Amino acid sequence: MNEIQKKIFELSKKYNLNQLGLRQIGRLINEPHPQKIKYHIEQLTKAGLLESKPQKWNIKIGKFISLDDFKKHSIISVPIFGFADCGPAGVVAEENLAGFLKVSSKFLPKKEGLFAIEAQGVSMNKAKIGDQKRSIEPGDYVIIDNEDRSPDNNDYVLSIIDGLANIKKFNFDRKNNQITLLSESTEKFSPIFIHPNDEKYMVNGKVVQVIKR
Repeated sequence: MNEIQKKIFELSKKYNLNQLGLRQIGRLINEPHPQKIKYHIEQLTKAGLLESKPQKWNIKIGKFISLDDFKKHSIISVPIFGFADCGPAGVVAEENLAGFLKVSSKFLPKKEGLFAIEAQGVSMNKAKIGDQKRSIEPGDYVIIDNEDRSPDNNDYVLSIIDGLANIKKFNFDRKNNQITLLSESTEKFSPIFIHPNDEKYMVNGKVVQVIKR
């Protein structure tokens, strides 16, 4: 049992973990990455040290912004659904509601289906998002249009690659029937090459704004 698992196991003696979110558990044991919490809970469950009730602590929530929100409020509560990697596809995609980002409506396109992802990694730190040409740095909040899943070339997209969340610039080479996901960074990152019919790949939305940390 490693150190994180020891902390989770000790926490389970005080709290019903099935009633806590991954981020809540992380805060209680000083571990900021919910995907690590999820992994170690699964390991403890497999070992028979925790009761298996994942449906209670891994609930998928589908609350996105509606047009009524823009009519009623000048400050919009944008749901935050976990993390996405701005580097190799290395952060597990999570659809758990992690909280809400309070943002002036003037920063956002008036569209339904918006949500936020917290960026990790530096592979998009020279990106130029929106009218203000904002880059994406670690800790920034990236606003995603969940209803726009048919990107044009040079759009920035949130992709799910084999269950991992990733933000990149999109390019579809029709001649060679190949999707290329490109980094824009001060460091060198190799492109990611995807077949359009790969069942392990999907576009989960288009990047429409960056809220700087």
